[in-house]
Amino acid sequence: MSEEALKKFKKDYFLLLEAGFLAVNDADEDSAIKLFRAAQLLEPKATFPRVGFGYMHFCKLEIAQATDVFNEVLEKEPDNEVAKTLLGLCLSMNPSSTSKGEKLLESTEKSSHDTGVKKLAHTALDFVEKFVKKAPSPAEVQKPKRSPKGHK
Repeated sequence: MSEEALKKFKKDYFLLLEAGFLAVNDADEDSAIKLFRAAQLLEPKATFPRVGFGYMHFCKLEIAQATDVFNEVLEKEPDNEVAKTLLGLCLSMNPSSTSKGEKLLESTEKSSHDTGVKKLAHTALDFVEKFVKKAPSPAEVQKPKRSPKGHK
């Protein structure tokens, strides 16, 4: 598509981006990919379509891929608070990096001027505390007892 033809659709960038996030929330991966790619076509240097792809991976519980995408975004745009918050949530889901993720979420919650990002970081911290760091219940801790040798 020519530059001139693309200029006609520049105003639709945010609509495409928002529709992409809605498609992710509706588990419509095919539409989300097409919408984020269209947004990338209109604004090739923008990082938010990449955040959308990372969010899609996160929603599919593809945590490693989501982490890679959010790190990539933060290399290009270190102050992207949405990418930082979602990266913090991804890191928190991994037992080996839970504390690193929590620190990132706490930092973003304190420093952000965006109320939506603050709320997202706060909710993510709440989730980590209640579900990720939750101690197993007594039923989960019990392991099946093994029979002594020679007995069935």
